[in-house]
Formats: sequence, C-alpha cells, structure tokens
Amino acid sequence: MPKLMQYTKGSIVYFEGDKDERVFILQKGIAVSTTTDIETKEPITEQIKNGEFFGAKSALGHFPREETVTVLTDATCVALSVPEFETMFGGNKGVMMKMLRVFSGQLRQVHKKIESILNQDNTINPMAAMISVAQAFYDDEKFRSCCDVCIAFLKRFPNYYDKNEVIKLYTISKAHADKQANNYDEESIEDINSGSPLKQFNLPAFQRFAKNYEPGQVIICEFEPGDAFYLIQSGKVQLVKCVNGTNKNLDILRPGELFGEMAILDNSPRSATCMAAGHVQCLEFSKANFEILVAGNPQIALMLLKSFCKRIYDQKRRLKILVINDLQARIADVFCMLDEMNPVSMTNKSLRRFDVTIQDIARWAGLSVDLTRAEIDKYISRNKIEVFENYIVVHSIADMERMANNGQISRN
Repeated sequence: MPKLMQYTKGSIVYFEGDKDERVFILQKGIAVSTTTDIETKEPITEQIKNGEFFGAKSALGHFPREETVTVLTDATCVALSVPEFETMFGGNKGVMMKMLRVFSGQLRQVHKKIESILNQDNTINPMAAMISVAQAFYDDEKFRSCCDVCIAFLKRFPNYYDKNEVIKLYTISKAHADKQANNYDEESIEDINSGSPLKQFNLPAFQRFAKNYEPGQVIICEFEPGDAFYLIQSGKVQLVKCVNGTNKNLDILRPGELFGEMAILDNSPRSATCMAAGHVQCLEFSKANFEILVAGNPQIALMLLKSFCKRIYDQKRRLKILVINDLQARIADVFCMLDEMNPVSMTNKSLRRFDVTIQDIARWAGLSVDLTRAEIDKYISRNKIEVFENYIVVHSIADMERMANNGQISRN
C-alpha cells in the first residue's frame, strides 16, 4: 500500500546516489531537487510543486538517484513502490502522456549536449544530411540500405533541385544490391515468447499493424520527419548514426523493444537510422493513433517510460565520459561504464573481460580510432589491459576507477 510520509523542515527525502526504488508525490509543503550539472559541475536546483511526481525516473529505470531532494518546510509526501505506481497511474492517459513528454524532452537535451561536444551540426540541412546517410551506406557497401534511404529521400523531397544525382546513386546501388540479395544467410529469429509481458501484441487485433523487413532494409532514416514508431516482434534492429559522413553503429534492439518514439512525442527529425539486421517483423503505430494506443494499452506507456528512463541514464553516463579532458581518464571511464552496465565476472574480482573492440571504445569515448588505439597502447605498455580481436581484458577495474576519478577531479 502507498505510504504517507511526514517530513520536518530541512529533512532530506533522499540523497543523490541512493538506491531507492520508490516514486513520490508531494502532497503538501515545499520541496526542491538539487542535481549537479555534468558539464559545469554547478548545482541546479528546481522546486517541486504540490501534486508533482519525483523520483520516478530512477525508480522506473532501476538506477541510483540523480538528485538530492530536500523539504524547505514541513511537508507531506506519498511514497509508492514501482508496482503500486504502475497499478494506480499506468492507465491514466493524462499522467502517462505528460511524463512521456517530459522524459522525451530530457533525453533530447542530453542528445544535444553530446552532439555539441562531438562537434556535430544541429542545424544541418535535412536534405543534405539524408544524402550523406545514403552515401555512407554506399561507401560501406550496404547497398540495400543505400537504396532505401534514396527512396525515402525522393518521397520526402520530390522537387529537390539535384534529384537526378540521388536517382543515379539509387540506380548504381540497386544493381549492387541485386547481386547481394542471395548472399544473406538464414538465421534463427528471436521473437516475443509466450511468457513475455508483451504477449498481448501477438493477438489478431494487432496484426493489421504488422510490417516485415528484409536484411539490410531501412525502417526509418536519420533526419527524416517522424510519423510512426515501432515495436519489434521478431528479429533484430541495428541503430546507426551518421557522423561526419560515416555511419556509426549505436546499438542492437531485440524483440519487445521500441524505437522511433522520440520523434512522435516532440515532433523532431529522426535522430538515427534503424535497419533490419536479418529478417524482422515489427508492429508499426502511426502518430495519429499514438495517444489512443497508449490510452488503451497501459503496457505500452509503461514500456516507453522505462525505455526513456534507461536511455536518459545511459546517455548521461556517456556525457559524463565525454566531458573528461584527460584522454587516458576518459578511456578508463569507458571501461568503468561497461562494468556498471554489463559486468563480466571472472575468478579475479578485479579482472574484467569486455566483449568490445577498439572501435567500440572509440565510439563511446568520442575519439578517432587511431587516437583511441594510441591511448590504449599506453595502457598495454603498462600491463593494464590486453587487447584481442573481439574482446579486451582489463587487469584491474579498480585502477580504471581511480584513473577516471582523477580525470574528473582534474577538470574541476
């Protein structure tokens, strides 16, 4: 049952870093949340209004508190467990949509900060940008993907002044793609099993939303307007972002995961390209029926909330890495992040094996592969790590933590 909590003036509801999976509602009194800006290290204080939720993001995402909450007067709060929050508010369309928009906006702001640090142009022309995505796929010999981006471009911008060049790129890519078509190996398809909380989406009523995609087919293209979002039913979806004319792999999504929802909520262009990694089946939901879908299917709203919570946390963690000026410390913090997100236990408590490559480390650190390799060579020369073809062994994760902490202190 939800608990009524009484706090006296000056009390702390919870501290930054606490592991506390409760959602709070301020009923009476004045409370403020204080966070530390990742870039400037300056405190940011915001007032919590009566009737507002707080603590929901870390509770739903199952990660430590990002802020300290203090009451400035005697105050009364209601504390709910995550299951209690889901039961009481999961079916409330107004609450769900408000929280989704707030979390979407927060995630977009973190993305903008990361793009700024990586010197990416936020005002880039979407037509030029989509062409660069198509060209990057062509350069990578992913010809099917290049064709799909060209088609999406011509549909969006039929009057483009130089569309003949896009048609030419499509024609050349199509010829190559036809030759590649029979070279894909059949693979086992992951799907939403009968025990999944999403099993209701296998019902016949949802089949009218089903879309099938072939290997390499682009589902949504970076920089195009967003008018649909997707739930993966089977197969895997690769997320790719075009950086300085080169497509960089961001993530692999699996059955039960959603993508494309950010553009639905804040009317922004697509922030990444999503392509089928093998044969994929998705449910496609349009912008027009999004709110109706959420209202009638609380499970989707809760999934989206939890997805945003995790993505905000992950992106803030990456931003924390990118603001470290010392490159050795920055790379050390990448290993710390990997250990936090997906630790690999070994016989030696301090030894870690991470199934990543130097290219992966470079992406998370926001550095070129050559520069990353040079910095990692310094670690190798000091016998701190070993690099293999498909994995890296860190001899002491504690050493990496000390290096990362020293780098964070030195920039203050």
